[in-house]
Amino acid sequence: MKHSIFIAAFIFCASYLFGQTKPASADAIVKEAMAEASKSHKNVFIIFHASWCGWCHKMDTAMNDKSVKSFFDNNYVVKHITIDESKDKKDLENTGGRELRTKYHGEEQGLPYWFIIDANGNFLADSRLQPEGDANAKAISVGCPTEKEEVNYFTKVIKKTSNLNDAQIGLIEQRFLKNKE
Repeated sequence: MKHSIFIAAFIFCASYLFGQTKPASADAIVKEAMAEASKSHKNVFIIFHASWCGWCHKMDTAMNDKSVKSFFDNNYVVKHITIDESKDKKDLENTGGRELRTKYHGEEQGLPYWFIIDANGNFLADSRLQPEGDANAKAISVGCPTEKEEVNYFTKVIKKTSNLNDAQIGLIEQRFLKNKE
């Protein structure tokens, strides 16, 4: 009896310890997304997020809303990279995520921060909106767009980086404006 309890405890502990998988590196996520995008003739939409980030959850909810989800699914390989987690959740982070965010000019931006590349890794756009009329002004990240100006910028990026028509872009605009409510 003692041996079977010991064996059961050992199996439980071993499965717990070895069952814990480390998240993929940011580079691996991007490479996998580019390969998938190449096969499916799509662009790659990378979103930096964290488990604690309410705006990140709103962004995901909006993009996965049944009214627009197919538009994103048909035009992008959407991948998430976890960064900036709290101390007790650092194990959720993707190694190299902060460096990747810096590479794509997001080091001073909040979450969510996103960028779009093509299947070859060529930069197409990101969530940084440059204020009009002031070339010296610091760009701000629209993150999860809610304000009219932010949503306008987001839909311009989507139009530029997808095959969506004006009616479909209009539905995306409507959905993201709901985030303000």
